[in-house]
Amino acid sequence: MRSKNENLMKQILDYTEDFRLQFHRSPSTNEVAKALGIVKSTVYRYLVEMNERGMLSYHDGEIETEKTRKLSPMSKSAAILGSVSCGLPQLEEEYVEEYVSLPVSLFGDGEFFILRANGDSMTGAGINHGDLVVIRKQNTAEEGQIVVALVDNESTLKRLYLDAKRQCVRLHPENEKYPDIYTKECSIQGIAVHVIRPLR
Repeated sequence: MRSKNENLMKQILDYTEDFRLQFHRSPSTNEVAKALGIVKSTVYRYLVEMNERGMLSYHDGEIETEKTRKLSPMSKSAAILGSVSCGLPQLEEEYVEEYVSLPVSLFGDGEFFILRANGDSMTGAGINHGDLVVIRKQNTAEEGQIVVALVDNESTLKRLYLDAKRQCVRLHPENEKYPDIYTKECSIQGIAVHVIRPLR
């Protein structure tokens, strides 16, 4: 067998890993061939050679690398939606910017969506303007949890408390600049479980 192009081997390896991260499955030889601009039979010969060298595992059409073996097989799709107010409530923006995969091993099981924090009323809870807040979709919450609440058709992100004296819900901002919101009509859309932000 003729010696193989080391650069092409690296391209196949990189493409396979990127494909697995994006689509959560192994690419077919046809998909690798199309992406790299080579013929399918060449991809097959390279995969066999790379398997023999221990660079990857290639069995029954499945390509696996050291990196993809460590990927969590379980993930949940979550939509990144518009912003949610962390100041005063604002009209809910229900457009989907994109869908991302959240590994179950890090985020847990459930149905999720992601909102962009807008404003500074939750800075005391570690949620800053522009942060991506991962929300577990549910219509109930325990006292003290940070929730996305729908009040008068407007969404807001606040800490939930029950006010027995006023017999209503108190939505508490984590910034003393803002007043509590008291309401008897409040629909819980989900609870905040994670914050995703770049380090500055």
